[in-house]
Amino acid sequence: MMQADFPVILDACVLANAGVCDLYLRLAETPRLFVPKWSDTILEEVRNTQTRKFKKPYPPELAAYWNDQVKKAFPEACIEGFDELISQMTNNEKDRHVLAAAVRGNISLIVTFNLKHFPRSSLQPWNIEIAHPEDYLATLYSINPAIVIAKLHSIAKTHKEELEDVLIHLGKSVPRFVSEVMTDMGKL
Repeated sequence: MMQADFPVILDACVLANAGVCDLYLRLAETPRLFVPKWSDTILEEVRNTQTRKFKKPYPPELAAYWNDQVKKAFPEACIEGFDELISQMTNNEKDRHVLAAAVRGNISLIVTFNLKHFPRSSLQPWNIEIAHPEDYLATLYSINPAIVIAKLHSIAKTHKEELEDVLIHLGKSVPRFVSEVMTDMGKL
C-alpha cells in the first residue's frame, strides 16, 4: 500500500474551503499522498472563517466539532513552538505565523490560495516553496491518478452525489485541476 511522507502545511484558506479541504484530507488518509501539517493558530483561523465569514456561517458547535475531528484524525499534524520565529518572518503580517510554523516544522511546502502573502523573497531564506491548491492537487494527481480518482469517488459516495457533481462543485475553486481530471476521465 502506498504511503507518501512528504509534509505540507495547509493554510487556513485551504482548510476553510469545504470541498477542497475534504479532498486534501482524504488524500492524506491511507493510502496517503502527503502528510498534512498546520498549527492551532491556523485551525483557529479556520474556525473564525467558518463562524464569521461564510454567507451561511457554521454554528459555533459545528465549527468546534470540525476542529476536534480534524485533530483526532491527524494528531501528528499540529506544529507548535514557532511563536518566537514570527518576528523573523518578512511575508504578509497576517500569514507570518504560517511561514513560522513551516520553518519550525522543517516543512518545505505551503499550500495556500493566498500566494501574494508569501513572496519569494520571504520564502527563499528558509528554502520554502508555495503552491496554489489546484497546482498541488495536479501534482498529487500526476503522482497517482488512481488514488485521487478513488478519493473523489469516496467523496461522491459519502455525499450521495454523482462524481460529476462533486467535480463541478470542486471546479469553482480548483478549475484547472478539475478540467484535467474530467479530460482524463473522458467527460469533457
